[in-house]
Amino acid sequence: MSNFRSNVKKFPKTFWVANTMELFERWAWYGLFAVLALYLTKSTDEGALGFTQSQKGNIMGPVTAILYLLPIITGALADRIGYKKILLIAYTILASGYMLMGYFTDYTTVYLAFLYVAVGAALFKPVISATITKTTDKDSASIGFGIFYMMVNIGGFIGPVFSSKLRGAYGWNIVFVMSAFAIIMNILLVLFLYKEPDREKNTESFGETIKKSLSNIVEAIKDIKLTVFLIIMIGFWTMFNQLFYTLPNFIDQWVNTSIIYNALADISPGLASAIGTKEGTIAPEMMVGLDAGFIILFQLIISTLVMRYKPINAIISGIIVTSFGIGISFATSNGFYTILGIFIFALGEMASSPKFTEYIGRIAPKGKEALYMGTSFLPVAAGNLLAGFLSGQVYELMSDKVAIVKKEVATRGLEIQEISKDFSQNDYFSKAAELMNMSNQQLTDFLWNNYNPSKIWMIFSAIGVLTIFALLAYDKLMLSKKTNN
Repeated sequence: MSNFRSNVKKFPKTFWVANTMELFERWAWYGLFAVLALYLTKSTDEGALGFTQSQKGNIMGPVTAILYLLPIITGALADRIGYKKILLIAYTILASGYMLMGYFTDYTTVYLAFLYVAVGAALFKPVISATITKTTDKDSASIGFGIFYMMVNIGGFIGPVFSSKLRGAYGWNIVFVMSAFAIIMNILLVLFLYKEPDREKNTESFGETIKKSLSNIVEAIKDIKLTVFLIIMIGFWTMFNQLFYTLPNFIDQWVNTSIIYNALADISPGLASAIGTKEGTIAPEMMVGLDAGFIILFQLIISTLVMRYKPINAIISGIIVTSFGIGISFATSNGFYTILGIFIFALGEMASSPKFTEYIGRIAPKGKEALYMGTSFLPVAAGNLLAGFLSGQVYELMSDKVAIVKKEVATRGLEIQEISKDFSQNDYFSKAAELMNMSNQQLTDFLWNNYNPSKIWMIFSAIGVLTIFALLAYDKLMLSKKTNN
């Protein structure tokens, strides 16, 4: 404890400013990202955009993948023109981008606005990590990055909570205003409190710097051991991202969260009102945000438990748990089981995700640790890209309520006008229920029982299981005893 206190006291003001900025940036990002799948696809008469699931996946997957690829360029740019200038540019892009996303309503402009936001996030990401690195030393780095990771999750927890309560009270547009406001707070922090840490001036041209960054990645992935590991881990990130890409839609369309609200109301009506919606349900983003909440509460315990494990064993154990958790999250329409699934998922995430970057450092030849660590974003980017496809085209084919009710309408030979600006998804569903002599809830139950939309859990869990077997084979066939320790 005394060592912890002494290290914390050594952190300069810039360290704490950087962590505060990370909290606000994650607040803004997850405040939007936790509800983005809902905003893009929910019915237009609820203020959302009414896009198809495929359109949603095509927006979220590729753009987020680009976000994780761009730091190759943006990191080099920051080293050339300075961290403070890049942060101001990043925050200006992010604040204006969030506002534009709330203003635009057609597919192309929303796509471009989100891409614009991704550029801002990509400018921010390497600078803030570099600031933490430069304001810690070998003795305080572990504690420093632990605090940083905690700030990420606090922001990831607070953002969805505020989004949920604000959109319930004031509509969708306030979510984008909230995200922009959080970024404006960061602009003030940069202008008045952020002091740029010392950095080596780069005398190379920008083109030479980018070329060197790319050549470093190429050099690293020539190591077949590293490349195979990165390819295998695409499976983990593909499964992991379903928490944000698909689960909000699944909860919104199929899961009964009123039973959670009622259970809370039995304990305290005020608590139920504070957490739930005016309709007596729990918003999907509140459910998904529990993942970050669980990490805040239990990360230290889980890290302590797995610290004695070999990194590859901790990763495998974590993926086993996350595969189980993601399956439970999608397997039933009972909201309590969804919470249980998210909790189990979070436990696995806590065990595997931090060990991912640690393991890459472990297999790097001496003196090439930074070179190898620079490749860690590649499976994250590819995982986001594939997650968009599964959350889009695959979910629409197997589990989307709008697509399923259209299929049932066609099977029965019913005539209902197509969904349009003047005839929303909700209008279509209500008309279908009327023609089938059912209430909306009865039609939902009928579709659940006859089309089994929960079967998509098998795909998500299967990706995890395949990743586990691939890692076991990798461990047995490719790793030397020395590397695996």
